[in-house]
Amino acid sequence: MKLARIVRLLSACMVSASLFLAAPAGASEDFAQQWPLKLSRDDGGAYRVTLDASVYRQLHSADLRDFEVRNHEGAAVPSALFAPEQPLAQAPARIALPWFTLPATPANGPAGGWELVGAIDGEGRLRGVEARVTGTTAAALPQNVLLVDASQVREAISALELQWRPTSALDLGFRVEGSDDLDQWQPLPTRGRLVDLQREGRRLLQRRIELPAGRHVRYLRLTPDRGDQPIAITSVSAELAGVTVASSPQWQQLRGRHVESSGRDTFEFNLEGRFPVQQVDVALPGNHAVEWRLESRDDNDGPWRLRAGPWTAWQVDSAGRGSRSGARALDQIVRDRYWRLSANTPVGGEPALRLGYRPEVVVFLAQGAAPYALVAGSARARRADSPLPQLVEAMRGQRGEGWQPAPAYLGASQVLAGDAAFAARRDWTSWLLWAVLVLGALVVSAFALSLLRQTRPAAGQGAAHDSETPGGV
Repeated sequence: MKLARIVRLLSACMVSASLFLAAPAGASEDFAQQWPLKLSRDDGGAYRVTLDASVYRQLHSADLRDFEVRNHEGAAVPSALFAPEQPLAQAPARIALPWFTLPATPANGPAGGWELVGAIDGEGRLRGVEARVTGTTAAALPQNVLLVDASQVREAISALELQWRPTSALDLGFRVEGSDDLDQWQPLPTRGRLVDLQREGRRLLQRRIELPAGRHVRYLRLTPDRGDQPIAITSVSAELAGVTVASSPQWQQLRGRHVESSGRDTFEFNLEGRFPVQQVDVALPGNHAVEWRLESRDDNDGPWRLRAGPWTAWQVDSAGRGSRSGARALDQIVRDRYWRLSANTPVGGEPALRLGYRPEVVVFLAQGAAPYALVAGSARARRADSPLPQLVEAMRGQRGEGWQPAPAYLGASQVLAGDAAFAARRDWTSWLLWAVLVLGALVVSAFALSLLRQTRPAAGQGAAHDSETPGGV
């Protein structure tokens, strides 16, 4: 009975050990940093977030498999990386905005007889609006003022587009005000006009209200000129300005060190991170014309590979005007960490190597509870494959080619495991499991031998006793 209890105890220990060793490590152990993701809307379903330099500096693997998007429970959600030129990586031209109705405001003065109370969450989203009546006449005012929440939109908004329920005839002007705190409102230098007229089978339709360029406010208030024309708004969306800005390259400028190499002026540079380098340029002070060769490698001990050149970079300052050569395009995207620049003539001064890249986009599915976070930077974690590209393409097929995932934005980075995430994990789990199994086998064998030793003498004594017993009576 004692042996059976010990065997059961050892079995339970081995099962517990195997389960513990098989449990996956959490994001805080495997990844260096995380970025909370701010969603432009709560019901987007699928979202896109543009990577920035802080994420690229943390990425470790050359194939960019060491990032994930995780939900509130810490579980990875389906995500995929898209190049800037892919359709799903393009910024949406229009996104839906939350909106609320308010009592009418007199055209010649501030709101009278009511006050506005808004409920704002920790990320600045407007969760609810209450118009509290403080005067006897305010209760009779029509609810035809629109309060639009643009607090989660970071791109510049060029116009608002409104949809409404069918009406017989509509021709209504609006004045537009902006605020960053729902308290102080400033009139914007623009006016809107909504028109929906029909005659003899023809329709005149105007849904857009243009906004002034270069002015971005968190909240917009649209007040009609008249209160005698009813309009039932059904949706408000923002047209985003400058959606093609992401196509222009961003630059990392590196300072290097001078090294001797075959009698040439040579400079070596270290690039921190996995930037998708597509263009290169050299910045050198003063007038110059230098023929350069650019090489790179991913390993500090690996062979150098030619990436560009020989090509001539020049700069001439004349009569207060400066002219210089353009950037050099690479044949392919390069994510190497080490770069070497060589000149065919002596160089006067220290050149700076400029590496141009276009940020890539991560598209993820809103699976599980928010908030979501992007985690990145690991020497051991690998993102699992997901059918997200096929899924989103199917949605575009159903909703139209113009459909895009809703924008999401990177918050301030937060340290998780830090540099410890880049240390290779020792494969001690299998060794520990085998050690537990071998130890259990040895213990079971020892108890079996002990049992045999106790059984043999007892059997011998019984045989001797039988031999001394006289034969039949």
